[in-house]
Amino acid sequence: MAAKASLKIKGKGGKGSKESSSSKYEVFKEWTNWSLKKAKVATHYGFIPLIIILGMKSDPNTHIFQLLSPV
Repeated sequence: MAAKASLKIKGKGGKGSKESSSSKYEVFKEWTNWSLKKAKVATHYGFIPLIIILGMKSDPNTHIFQLLSPV
């Protein structure tokens, strides 16, 4: 089941008030932090498989055992 992000806008401000622009900034900041955390996790778990896939598609065709062996 996919995780859902819930962002709550804090405070109510009229059009053009400082609270409105402040809450927009807070929402933007929260979404930025959330997306960077998700990108960090995706990079963490996707980097090694990406290197293995790129190694298998290289010009001298290598097998997975050759890529994973330390020699």
